[in-house]
Amino acid sequence: MTVNILTIFPEMFESVFSASILGRAREQGLLDIRLTDIRPYSASKHKNTDDYPFGGGAGMVMMAQPIMDAMADVTAAHPDAKRIYLGPRGRRLTTALAKELAQEKELILLCGHYEGVDQRALDACIDEEISIGDYILTGGELAAMVLTDCVARFIPGVLGSAESPEEESFSDGLLEYPQYTRPRELDGRTVPDVLLSGDHAKIRAWRRRESLAATARFRPDLLETADLSESDLKILKELEEKCFSES
Repeated sequence: MTVNILTIFPEMFESVFSASILGRAREQGLLDIRLTDIRPYSASKHKNTDDYPFGGGAGMVMMAQPIMDAMADVTAAHPDAKRIYLGPRGRRLTTALAKELAQEKELILLCGHYEGVDQRALDACIDEEISIGDYILTGGELAAMVLTDCVARFIPGVLGSAESPEEESFSDGLLEYPQYTRPRELDGRTVPDVLLSGDHAKIRAWRRRESLAATARFRPDLLETADLSESDLKILKELEEKCFSES
């Protein structure tokens, strides 16, 4: 996959995209990340990319012209790329959306800044707006990093195990079960015996129960949309009854 990122702060990305899983994915040719600095496209004398908003108000707004010209250059080289603006009005980034985006061969991500982007640039250049959450960032650069990292995990070969992304939190709408590693005992705390039993069926059942328990405790809202079996519902009822009896 090729990810083109349009930003006025390209220097923010290299350390993040050169380390760990993303760094290896780039070295292996599985992920091609390209940065386009919007500033050189500005037609103004001082190459500024922001101006005061019409109608007044606090802060500055990113100008349409530099963005539109930068996007024109990038889309000329990548005409089939999906163009995304990282902004608060868009679809919430979820595992399902990340899997969907991972099917694309090319993405173009526009990072906003200041108080927003001139609407004309969004109307002319953007296919979809995506939000990574209901909070405020100083710019879209961090959001672009999050989206790229999340999507890259579903590109075949990026992770060491093909099953890894399907076993992590939110992959099936639930939180992940607890994980343990050596030593078996630490400060009086031991690893659950079932994980050392070698019985894979029992381990799967334990993990499912713990996943349901963690979700019910920390993120019960996820249970409303999770794909739950009759067995899952029975476990949740047992957990609820146990919690009630202990209270």
